[in-house]
Amino acid sequence: MDRPNQPSKDLVTFPNPAPERDYTIRITVPEFTCLCPLTGQPDFADFVIEYVPEAKNVELKALKMYFWSFREEGGFHEKLTNEILAKLVEATEPRFMRLTANWNVRGGIYTTVVAEHQAEGWQARNPVVLP
Repeated sequence: MDRPNQPSKDLVTFPNPAPERDYTIRITVPEFTCLCPLTGQPDFADFVIEYVPEAKNVELKALKMYFWSFREEGGFHEKLTNEILAKLVEATEPRFMRLTANWNVRGGIYTTVVAEHQAEGWQARNPVVLP
């Protein structure tokens, strides 16, 4: 069977259409799979990416192929979460990025790993609270 799409470690970006403004992009990746580094059994997680772009945004199909590339790889939750954040930051150079990895139960324990990046000199604005 010919598969036009294959897993890839390449992340593609495109120019931020509104670089003059701080705005938040939230992306949910609900079907992440990898292998447990100790048992080789599958691990499952959902990831939430939240970022304030600078000059570049991540292209979603490339992001999908990137997450797919972990399917046959093993890694501890903390390692993979930080590795993915580092790759996303390298590709997009955002003002701010937070990656939340909600790992499914393993041995009766759920794990959530949150990793963040903040560009030097960038300050988050105070949130607007409406009545």
